[in-house]
Amino acid sequence: MDLGLAGKVALVTGSNRGIGRGIAVALADEGCDLILTGRDEAALRGVAGEIEQRGRKATARALDLREQNAAAALIDTVRRGPGRLDILVNNAGATKRGDFLELTDDDWQDGFALKFFAHVRLARAAWPLLKASGGSLVTIAGTGARKPGADFTIGSSVNSACVAFSKALADRGKADGVQVNSVNPGHTDTDRFRRRIDAHINASGHDAATVLEEHRKELGLTRFGLPEDIAGLVAFIVSPRGRWLHGATIDMDGGEIPVL
Repeated sequence: MDLGLAGKVALVTGSNRGIGRGIAVALADEGCDLILTGRDEAALRGVAGEIEQRGRKATARALDLREQNAAAALIDTVRRGPGRLDILVNNAGATKRGDFLELTDDDWQDGFALKFFAHVRLARAAWPLLKASGGSLVTIAGTGARKPGADFTIGSSVNSACVAFSKALADRGKADGVQVNSVNPGHTDTDRFRRRIDAHINASGHDAATVLEEHRKELGLTRFGLPEDIAGLVAFIVSPRGRWLHGATIDMDGGEIPVL
């Protein structure tokens, strides 16, 4: 299926690995040129090379989006490069898990700095370009927004804030012609996910297959997700075929969330 994205320019944050990398590669496969950003410069170069092998242009800019000026610097890279922006995917950010009583103010501030305030700053800096192109913005939040847990107080709070921000921004998008949506990925097989599984393996002494199956049953999933699953959804949302989606939050979670 041709999604009609050939020649579009997309900026994907946190695109050096995991879901962000998957989204960047999927958009390149659909004909987009990419602006890549993350903190691991070597990994970014690797993703850029993979995209260029697909015949698309890729610009990699290593930045820490916690820094207040990083969003403006990144959009300046867009202006000096392709000069336009059709798609922004706010994906960067991970938050610390743990006992609420042991999590510090610094832990909370770090969680919001990268996965909320960075999104706000980048959306604000990119908005004029997205308005000019009639573009699309997708925020990658997480099912923690829908299923808060005692060991995920920071992540649940940050993801909820991201979803609320996206919904509010969609109201502005109706006036400015910018499509805005958010996606809540469930348990997706990334490096971060594998580190958590490894901890369960070490604690239980069971093999990986056993731990994964036990974890899947405990969560009530059809299966664990892959970055490609989220990437395919995002590519559809930002395409002309998905344009009527606006102000939506989509759970892609293998059936984990049991409520409406």
